[in-house]
Amino acid sequence: MNKAELIEAVAKITCTKAEAGNAVNAVIDNIAKALKKGDSVTLVGFGTFSVKKRKARIGRNPQTGKEIKIAAKKVPAFKPGKELKETVR
Repeated sequence: MNKAELIEAVAKITCTKAEAGNAVNAVIDNIAKALKKGDSVTLVGFGTFSVKKRKARIGRNPQTGKEIKIAAKKVPAFKPGKELKETVR
């Protein structure tokens, strides 16, 4: 399912396609803003979005085999909740 299909599914249940699109975009934007601030977002039963710190490390260029330094960075992470895990099983 992609974003457009999600918007259509929400629109069938709740409201018009435009309103559903605004709602889905608002949810995604607010999750992104919270993660940018370093906060986590917990949707009970669905899961938790958070930011993890990845350490600097040494990598390898696959074309040349030469070692390269990969800088430390922050990456988004998702941990599924219990209900989501049970649904997927």
